[in-house]
Amino acid sequence: MLSKGNTSPMFFRILARFPQNFTFCFAYGSGVKQQIGYDSPSKKKNMIDMVFTVDNSHRWHSSNLEKNPEHYSGMRVFGSSFIANYQERLGAKVFFNTLIPIPEENIIIKYGVVSTKDLMEDLNNWSSLYLAGRLHKPVEIIRTASSSKIQNSIESNLKTALHAALLVLPENFTEFELYREISNLSYAGDFRMIFGENKSKVDNIVRPQLENFRNLYEPALKNLKNVLYLPKATSDNTICTQDLTEQTILNHLNQLPKWPVRLIVQQQTKGRYRQDAEDILTALSKSSNYREIVSRSLRSIVWQSSVKQSLKNIPSAGFSKSIKYSWAKALKTFD
Repeated sequence: MLSKGNTSPMFFRILARFPQNFTFCFAYGSGVKQQIGYDSPSKKKNMIDMVFTVDNSHRWHSSNLEKNPEHYSGMRVFGSSFIANYQERLGAKVFFNTLIPIPEENIIIKYGVVSTKDLMEDLNNWSSLYLAGRLHKPVEIIRTASSSKIQNSIESNLKTALHAALLVLPENFTEFELYREISNLSYAGDFRMIFGENKSKVDNIVRPQLENFRNLYEPALKNLKNVLYLPKATSDNTICTQDLTEQTILNHLNQLPKWPVRLIVQQQTKGRYRQDAEDILTALSKSSNYREIVSRSLRSIVWQSSVKQSLKNIPSAGFSKSIKYSWAKALKTFD
């Protein structure tokens, strides 16, 4: 993960407003990391997105309702237990409070709350690719993970993203295309990319942050030096070459998390009979259309989680905020 940048003092002041019993916190998006088409994060004009990871969602929301009741929609009348259950049982298992003004900093934030167990489930198994996908890209770590289990899952998530991206890339590609494909893992299939996001969003994320991507993926890339030729970068057009032997493809497939593998098996058998995943993946490594099959399984995960989480966010934000937020997102379609 990237180290804390020059904006850290501001983030620490923001954190002081919240209950401190959280295990990990990061910020992401155009309000934190430079994207083409957006003002520099230092200008504080883009909404800052944050995620709090907590061990006990009920306890955290209970404390936060006391400190910041105005952050919540009308759902606050149902209490912290209801909010925690709503968070952990629906969508991508994240509860968002959005369009929260921080007048002293002259910014607006949106923050999500996720339980530690649900974050690790997504990082390890790609159950939704919602937060796992956000952590495929450079983010601002505001509070480092309190346990080695979380940190190990974060690092494993990066390695898995690299294997998945190589599976859908051709033999030769540029360094820019590698990081674009990694970033696109959690955008391909997202219904908001149809209406609600700039069509060039992925390119706009990667281009100004190539050096950040290099730093983020350097450890994972070292483990693949025998099957991936990545020369020392001189530009974003540096040509990379990967080994496409069946053995290497099978190794990449075997590194995929549980949920993509489960969907691949379902696609290949069409649910008609049981067959070991190992046999399915071995056969797939010999197939000419493995790229499309892998891509389809990932798109399916992202589609379902993006639809369910977006619907879930409407009550948690409240009707007026949902309209305002959705309108701002819709305008990006035409940027």
